[in-house]
Amino acid sequence: SDGLGLLLLAREAARAGPAATARSHPTMQILHETTLWALLDRAVGTVRTVRLFEALQIHPSLLRPRSDTVSRVELAQALNMLLFEDVTRRVPMALAYVGDAVRAGRKLVFDHGALRTVAADCGALPAGCEAFRRILEPLGFEVRGVYPLDRLGMTGRAFAHRDLPDHVAQFFVSELHPERFGADFQAAVQRTVGGSRDPLPLLAKALLCDLEQRGELPFAAAVQLLPNLVGCFDRQHGEPTWADYQTMLRESAEMAWIATEGNAFNHATDRVTDVHTVAAEQRRLGRPMKDVVEVSASGRVRQTAFRAAMVERLFVGDGGALVAATVPGSFHEFITRDEEAPGVLDLRFDSGNATAIFGMTSQLPQPATAGG
Repeated sequence: SDGLGLLLLAREAARAGPAATARSHPTMQILHETTLWALLDRAVGTVRTVRLFEALQIHPSLLRPRSDTVSRVELAQALNMLLFEDVTRRVPMALAYVGDAVRAGRKLVFDHGALRTVAADCGALPAGCEAFRRILEPLGFEVRGVYPLDRLGMTGRAFAHRDLPDHVAQFFVSELHPERFGADFQAAVQRTVGGSRDPLPLLAKALLCDLEQRGELPFAAAVQLLPNLVGCFDRQHGEPTWADYQTMLRESAEMAWIATEGNAFNHATDRVTDVHTVAAEQRRLGRPMKDVVEVSASGRVRQTAFRAAMVERLFVGDGGALVAATVPGSFHEFITRDEEAPGVLDLRFDSGNATAIFGMTSQLPQPATAGG
């Protein structure tokens, strides 16, 4: 662990050059001696920790010397890094893009991750965004904006971190409102998500209460809680039936996506200097990009994305046999944010932009086949 941490530090020093290294040396914190590194190293191992630090830009205030406690912002950052990694694992274009950046010595600025929920009876899982509010608020996040997505029958909420809003990735949590759709659709939704499980064990809920009150946890408790938090960003219900999936798909591609992907990150987003330049370069490389860049009403927020990865999922077919079909999965997004005032980055979202970006997962599934 120490050797890999020092190797990563040496790589960063080489990229910065001798003069920059000398200037920063008095305040440079060796990465493997930080609490954030130790938390990730204990949770997922050294190799994955090295890769995460190589890929993502980390604000210096998050690189606190190794401590017996983990602050809420350090735990939030660790969670974000693992969720970002999960998108690269599930989205080949994201993995290719991150690989290009690492080879070029450029670190990604993780701007936000997005996930979808259902504002309805979800069994043991709290309905809608409440399933994630109970996690995000103890970690130090708060709702900074509510965004109606009326064309999609959804509402989005942006959770920003109280301690480091510019430097800890936001969560864009959307919830779908089944009552805005037809009766057959609502019944299919209830059959699909009505028996969802709650991924948080009682101990994790107790630790979240402790974290909310104290703003930190003992190191061992944080190590125990982190994988429980990651596990919330997954599908908590069983395989949908193929018939229900088709019923939901006819009225809402977003609900059909939730049926197969659940509460996984729908996308993770790299904050870039010029989204138009990035999009042009990715098209030159032959990667499947959105046709246009979305621009917010203010003109200060510009977004585009890769098209969603297509993934194989199982469904319950006629007679209870499993069938497989290829359906839209997650994707990787790019965003450019301008300042709304000198030194103040515009961290807001835009309903029009979000609605258009959601279209990345609207591809039609490929026909189902007999499965095992």
